[in-house]
Amino acid sequence: MRPGTGVAIALASLIVATPARSQEGSPAPAFTVRDLDGHNIRMQDLRGRPVVLDFWATWCAPCRASMPDLNALQARYADQGLTVIGLALDEDGTQPVRKFVDQLGVKFRIALANDRVLSQYGPIRSAPTTVFINRRGIVVRRVVGYIDQETMDTFVRELF
Repeated sequence: MRPGTGVAIALASLIVATPARSQEGSPAPAFTVRDLDGHNIRMQDLRGRPVVLDFWATWCAPCRASMPDLNALQARYADQGLTVIGLALDEDGTQPVRKFVDQLGVKFRIALANDRVLSQYGPIRSAPTTVFINRRGIVVRRVVGYIDQETMDTFVRELF
């Protein structure tokens, strides 16, 4: 075997063995997470509603920049059933996340991303990663990186 070939094969098999399950055009995987107030957020309870899942972190500058835009989306489209959920990637527990959310005046629901949701919607390699799910529960779009407000609004309108 040539040097490095085994590593490439091992990496390729790892990638094949753990595909992203939240690919565009596929049903959004079911999940349950607890929000910062201890209430369950279950994907199955959101059926019939468009959903924006935003994987973010307190240490992420683009995530901080997108929080006001996500707040605006939640407010603008709440009457049409939109649900925005922020899934924090932080590993230090709820206290630093709650402090961050309170400082920024976040109005949409926030939860810590658990291993299961990360596996189902992963791989999540960068923050923010935003998943747009339509009323039928289908993943319409998955975007890695910052999304400006105008583009985010366009993506949300596709969900109705």
